[in-house]
Amino acid sequence: MTVETVAEPAPQASTAASGAVSVIPSAIPSAAASLATSDAGTSPEPPLPLRSRDMPRERLRTAGATALSDIELIAILLGSGLPGHDVFNVARSLLTRFGSLRALLDAQPEEFDGLRGIGPAKAALLQAITELARRALAEALDDKPLVDSPAAVEDYLRLLIGGRPHEVFVCLFLDARHRLIRSEEISRGSLTRMAVYPREIVRRALTLNAASLIVAHNHPSGAVQPSASDRRLTRVLRETLALVEVQLVDHLVIGARETFSFARHGWN
Repeated sequence: MTVETVAEPAPQASTAASGAVSVIPSAIPSAAASLATSDAGTSPEPPLPLRSRDMPRERLRTAGATALSDIELIAILLGSGLPGHDVFNVARSLLTRFGSLRALLDAQPEEFDGLRGIGPAKAALLQAITELARRALAEALDDKPLVDSPAAVEDYLRLLIGGRPHEVFVCLFLDARHRLIRSEEISRGSLTRMAVYPREIVRRALTLNAASLIVAHNHPSGAVQPSASDRRLTRVLRETLALVEVQLVDHLVIGARETFSFARHGWN
C-alpha cells in the first residue's frame, strides 16, 4: 500500500504496487508529518463415503469437531439442503464457489444470491457464525495486556480485516496497562486507495483517554511486505502520537495468511 503524503491543504500523490493511502499530516506543531480460519485455499474434497455422509453429527459427538472435514462441518451448520439439493453437495458447492473457508466466511449477503441450496436464512446463518467468531476473539483480548498476547491480536485482526476486498485501517486503543479500550475502523478505501488522517487518530486517542494503541491495515493482494508509503505512514503516526504522550505499540500489515509487524522488525 502506498501512502500519499500531502501538506494541507493541497494533496500530492505518489503510487506503488501495493495500493495507495492518503496521509494528511497532523496539524500539531513539530510533527514530521485461533478461531480465525486459515485462508490456505480449500481445494475440493473427494466425495464422502455414504456411511460418513450419514453420520457427521454422531462422529462430531464421539470424535470431536476436528475429526470432521470442511464439507461435513458446513453441512452440519446448514442442517439440510433444499428440495433436490443434498446438503453435502451444497456444502461442496460453497467451497468450490468461494475457494476457501476464509472467503466463504467473509462473503457479503449479495454473494450468496442465486446459489442453489442457499436461501436468505442460511446466508444469514453463515454471516452470524463469522460475527460470533469475531466477537469471541475480541472477548479473548479483554482484560489482557495486548503486548503479552500478540498471537491473539493477529488472529483477531486477520478475521476482522484479512479477507476484505478493500483496504481498511483499524485502531486498537489501549489503556495504561495495554488493555483494550476499544477497537475501531478508522478508514475504509477502495482496492488501491485509502485516506488516513493522523490528526483524527490523535483526537480519538485523547477522547478515549488511551495511553497507547496498535494500528493495522490490510493488503487485499495478500502480500504483507510494507511499501515505502506504509513506512512513511508509520513514522508520521509515531511522531504525531509522541507529541501527546501516546505510544504507538505496533503497526501491523494484515494479509489473508501472513502478518507483518513493524515493531518486530525494528520499525524498519
